[in-house]
Parts: sequence; structure tokens; C-alpha cells
Amino acid sequence: MSVVKKLASDTALYGISSIAGRFLNWLLVAVHTRVFHQPKLLADNNQLYIYVILLNILYTYGMETAFFRYANKKENRQEYYNLILSYIIMTSIFFSIIIYFLATPIINLMGFPGKERLIVWFAIILATDAIAAIAFVKLRAESRAKRFVFIRLANIFINIGLNVFYLMFCKYINEGFFLSSWKPFADFFYNPAIGPDYIVWANFIASLITVLLLWREFIDFKFTFDFQKFKPILVYAYPLLIMGLAGAVNQTADRVMFREILPEGFYKGFSTDDAFSIYANVYKLSIFMLLVVQAYRYAADPFFFSKAEDKNSPSMIALATKWFTIACILIWVGVSINIDLISLILGKSYRSGIVVVPILLLANLFIGVYQNMSMWFKLSDKTHFGTYFTIFGMILTVILNIILIPILGYVGCAITFAFSSFVMMILCYYYGQKHYPIPYELKSVGIYLIAAGVLIFASLQIKITNPYFSIPFHIILSLLFLFSIVILERKSLGISFKGTKKQKHKGTE
Repeated sequence: MSVVKKLASDTALYGISSIAGRFLNWLLVAVHTRVFHQPKLLADNNQLYIYVILLNILYTYGMETAFFRYANKKENRQEYYNLILSYIIMTSIFFSIIIYFLATPIINLMGFPGKERLIVWFAIILATDAIAAIAFVKLRAESRAKRFVFIRLANIFINIGLNVFYLMFCKYINEGFFLSSWKPFADFFYNPAIGPDYIVWANFIASLITVLLLWREFIDFKFTFDFQKFKPILVYAYPLLIMGLAGAVNQTADRVMFREILPEGFYKGFSTDDAFSIYANVYKLSIFMLLVVQAYRYAADPFFFSKAEDKNSPSMIALATKWFTIACILIWVGVSINIDLISLILGKSYRSGIVVVPILLLANLFIGVYQNMSMWFKLSDKTHFGTYFTIFGMILTVILNIILIPILGYVGCAITFAFSSFVMMILCYYYGQKHYPIPYELKSVGIYLIAAGVLIFASLQIKITNPYFSIPFHIILSLLFLFSIVILERKSLGISFKGTKKQKHKGTE
């Protein structure tokens, strides 16, 4: 249990930045969906950010995990940091220069003519984020979690602050809602023609400042060009790159394909662009599950790589996976049952898509468990298995989206994502038990998962229109589920209710 406690403490620390980031991004969803009442106004930005997810994988090409694999010993860390960062800098600059010079044909091909500035901003964002990613990996490897969290939080608050400044303060002054005497000041910073593009501009500024805040990680950096030494790292990482790209396609294919496949007029009163924007913004609420997934990964990767030669490593992974999955199940229950309360974060025009959130949460739960189980092929240098699993999942996702989107709309997207994620998780478990057996506790976790699904389904069937009754009722249901798990896992948690009673009885005597 000490392993779980160590991972839990590290996860909690890394989770500060992750939780704060996701929570504040929730608030940004509230800002964006209220400032831009027409969903189609956000459609272009949402589409571009989907492609950025794919390009982020290409820019880092598996080097984050490769760093832990090759630099887990302190004496090798700076040497491999210099080597990996050097290649990341070279490739990032190369890719971004190509994107910069192709800005016009790219933006025209995407159907957003006249918005070349977005392509240029994203080209710089991608390069700076890739360079920063390696510096952040070094901080994690050196267990400098406090500095990691500080810089991550700085990035988040700068991004949020600029969004509020441009889209609420300056925009509302420009439109005459208040402080009319400040209009010249607001007009200096805010151009109505740019509008939603200030979302990307805020991201651009935050990324540049983040690299500056990481200056200490570049002081001892020495540019190193040694392809013979880099080649084995690349061989280890390229399956991770393919796996990452296929995984990103698996998670984004629904939104990439949605506008092209959904029949016009499928949702009454909404255009295809409106429906896409509604789904894209509702999707952001489901990413709440990734709070645990991302924070856990930040802590787990360096921890398990450092324990790779420990004979107890499989049992440690099994125990950590159990509690990780339980945490994800609790989030699934908490968010899904309280969806009536959580949906208030969205503007009214966007709330019709909230029905897909429980399904998307379940999909992200499966993805989180899959990523956790994937530790077996990373530790055993069998990363090609990850490539096979994610490519299969990607193919499955594309086929099911083609079939289900015209029939079920964005519900079809959510079902596809959940099913393909589940299949990937099962494949990872099956082949993992053959090549790197891990004694997972399937029975208890399976029971909790099924019980959670039944509870969520049942709660959604009970329609309580009065929020003064529905909100407390749903909160109580969530707490009862949590309390039930605590009771069932009391031995693992070191809780003894009988001992407490005996102690009180002795005190009375």
C-alpha cells in the first residue's frame, strides 16, 4: 500500500496543475459559450484545435516516454536531455517553418479563407510547446514537482487572464456595455473582426511566456548532434509516435468527420456547424476524467520506469491500477449523476448536447485504464504492441463513425469512442498477460464499474424538474456510492469500524 500512497501523493501534487487547468478550462467554456451565443462562431477554432492535438503528437514523436526509458539513471540524465532536446528543437523549427510558408493553402483547404494568422500562431505554439514538453519531462524525472506545478499554473492563469481581458473586458467595453470612457483603450487591444481568434492569441502568448519561465532548464543545455546515439532512442520511440497519432485520431476522428458526415438539418433549429460546435464544447466537459489520468501519468511514468528492475513491479502496477480505476469510476459517477448541475456551466444554446457526457466519460475511463495497462509494453520494450492496438482502435473508430453519425448524430460519436476505447483496453490486457503478466484485481473493479453504470442509468431515468430537489438528491446518491466503496475497501484503506467502537466502549468503562 506504500506504493499507492507514494503514487497518490505525487499524483495529488501534479494534479494541482491538471485539476486547476481543467477546472479553469471549464470556466473558459462558460465564457466562450456565453460571449459567442451562436455556436457556429466557435466552429472554426474548435476544428483547428482538433488538428493541433494530432500535430502535438508529431512534434514530440514519443520523446517524452523515451526520455524516461534512457535517462532514468541520474548520471545519464543531462546527456540524454541535451540529445533529445536538440533533436526536438531542430524538428520543431523545421515543421513550423513548413507550416508558416504553407499558411494560405492550408487555411483555404480547411475552408477558413483569410485566417492565415491562426496557422502562423499555431505553428509557433506547436514548436514552443514541444520544446517546453521536454523541459517539463526533465522536471518530472528530477522530482521537481513544485516547479513543474508552478510553471503549469502560470501558463493556465495567463491563458485564462488573456481570455477574460480580450473577450469580456475589452469586448464588452467595445460594445458599450460599461465604461464607455475606456472605449479608446479597449479599441487599441480589441478588434471585433478577430473575435473568437483571441482564444488562439491568448494561447500563443501563454506558450511563449511558459518557455521563458523554463529558462533554468536551458542554462546547462548543450546542443548535441549525434545521430548514432539518437538512433536507438528513435527506434524505441517511433512506435510510440505511431501509437500516439493513431490514439489521437481515435479520440478526435468524431469531430474531424462530424461536419462532413452529419446530414444538414439533422438537428432541428441548428445547422451542421452549430451541431459540431455544441458537441465540441460539450466534449470539453467530459475531459474532466482526464484530470486523474493526466495527473497519474505524470507521477506513474517516472516512478515505474525507476522500478523497472524490481521483481515486485507487476504487483505494484496491479495495485496502482486498481485504485486508479476506482478513482476514475468515482468521477464517472460524480459527474454523470450531477449532470444537471454541471450543465449550467454551458450557455443555454449548447446544453442540448449534454446527453453524451456520461458516455464520453466512460470512454475516457477506458482510455485511462488502457494507458495505465500500457506500462507493460513500455517496460518490456515491446512498444510495437501499442501501435497495433491503437491502429486497430483508429480503424474501428473511423468505420463506426461513418455508420453511426448519420443515424445517431453526436450520440453515435460518443458510442463509437466508448466502444473503440473498450476494445483497445481489452486487447492491451489480453496480450499483456501473455508477455508481461500482471495480477490485476478484475473482480472487485468489474463489480464497481457495473454498479456505477446501473446507478447512472437509473438516476437518469428519474426526472426531477425542481433543481432544489434534484441537485441535493443527486449529490446524496454520489456520496452513497463513494461511502459504499469505502466500506467495501475498508481493509485496504486501513479503516476499522469495529476497532473504533471497541475503543469508545473501553473509554466509557
